[in-house]
Amino acid sequence: MMDRRTHLAALAAFAVAVLPSRQVKALERIMEEIHPQYGLIGQIIAQPGKRAELAAILAEGTDRIPGNFGYLVGEDAGNPDALWVVELWADKEAHAASLALPQVKDAIARGRPLIAEFGTRAEFKPVANAAA
Repeated sequence: MMDRRTHLAALAAFAVAVLPSRQVKALERIMEEIHPQYGLIGQIIAQPGKRAELAAILAEGTDRIPGNFGYLVGEDAGNPDALWVVELWADKEAHAASLALPQVKDAIARGRPLIAEFGTRAEFKPVANAAA
């Protein structure tokens, strides 16, 4: 399966090849305006020795969730049982809708027994993308 960035690049290349230049410029303006409006960052403390198993469950299928721009699972450098999850969404509603998806419900059900506790959590509005 093609990731979002590769898919958008292919779409842009196709558009340049087949569309008149004024339509390409309109498409470029639309593409520049598409960016996440809602983000979450949170720490999850796994049961002792279960961090890798929990990380694998959290990362499954995240590239196929509508409205999701990015879902990063990382290991905490100072706590061998902690993970950090950073999520970028089209908007808060897209995040809420994702919680009703069967694959998300399944991941939550399988991951919950591996979680000891939740740490810091913050919501944010993305304002810059250094990777773009």
